Order: sequence, then structure tokens, then C-alpha cells
Amino acid sequence: MDEKYIAHIGTDESGKGDFFGPLVIAGVLVDEKSAELFKSLGIKDSKTITDKRILEMSEHIKKHSAFSVIAIGNARYNELYKNFANLNKLLAWGHAKVIENILEKNDCEYALSDKFGDESLILNALQTKGRGITLKQMVRAESDIAVAAASVLARATFVQKMAKMEQDFGCKFPKGCSSLVKTAAAEFISQHGPNRLNEVCKTHFKTYKEVLQLERR
Repeated sequence: MDEKYIAHIGTDESGKGDFFGPLVIAGVLVDEKSAELFKSLGIKDSKTITDKRILEMSEHIKKHSAFSVIAIGNARYNELYKNFANLNKLLAWGHAKVIENILEKNDCEYALSDKFGDESLILNALQTKGRGITLKQMVRAESDIAVAAASVLARATFVQKMAKMEQDFGCKFPKGCSSLVKTAAAEFISQHGPNRLNEVCKTHFKTYKEVLQLERR
């Protein structure tokens, strides 16, 4: 481990490209000790790890670091999207929120997130606690252990929320936005009606309009 390792907050999200399910944003504060532990556990970009392993890793992250997770359910997500009218602004609000939450109880001068828009979006969304932090956005930031830990926490929460949704509605909700998703949406409508679809999906996806149009035929 580099002797000059600087403790910092990493942030990442899960569910952004999934038609069904919430948007989950997580932040993790990693210092030299937790960085060594997380690397020894094989924590890395959640897209390269199985969901089962992610759920196991998330427990270690929660035990050994300060963190914050925000899960925005579909009904709330759709309201916020209408208010922000821009996905990057909504993401910036979420990333700023988890940074603020961590800073409520922990001192930290640096934060890093994956690049999804101009850095000013997150900086402008930060409140009192976060205004003094140095923020950097980086392409493929999951190579950083703090961002990787945040990606694992966000994904673990997304997986758990999806499982709860399937239990609550008695439906299968495929991840992503494939043709399987349209089939699942049609099955959901047949069971619960078209008016409840917005409770389980992101309505700004074109899939939403396509499924409703097919239903009306």
C-alpha cells in the first residue's frame, strides 16, 4: 500500500440502465486499513462479480467502513426524474446526498466518482458539509478501491430490492432492458393492470411507452 494513501469517499450507482427496479447510489469512505482489507477480499467493480459474492462482500464493507446507501424506489424515482428533467442531475443529487451523509459523522477532504456528467453537477448539489470537499470524477473510476466498494454496496442493495419487489408482486423482473423485460412488463400488466406499472419501472425509458402501446392494441 502506498505510504501516501489518502482516505477518500468513493461513490457509484446501480440500476441506472435497468428498466425495472430502483436507482441505488452508494458512498464508502475508505482509509489505508480498509483499502488493504477490501483489496484482499477481492472487492472490485461490481459488474465483474456474481450477485451472490456481491451480497457477501457488502457485509464486510458495512462492517469495516463508514458508508451511505440511498435506494430510490420507482414511484419516487419517477417523481424526481420529472422534477430534474435530466438523469445526470438526478444522479448528481444522489451522489451529493451520500457524500453529505458520510460527512455528517466523518471528516474527509476528498471524494471520487465515476464520470457521468460535468463535475459541477455534483458540486452544485452539495450542501454545507460537502462544500469544502475536493471532488474528482474519473472514467472507469471503479478501478479505485473506494469506488469499487461503493459499486458493490449499490449493487447488493439493488439485488435485494429487486428480490423484494418480486416477492411483493409475484412477478419476475429481469435486469437490464432486453426483450425479456418487455415480456415481463406485459405479464405484470396482465396481473396488476397498466396503472401500477410505474411502481416497478422507470417511466422515462422508451420501453414504458412501447409496452403500454402494445397493451392498448
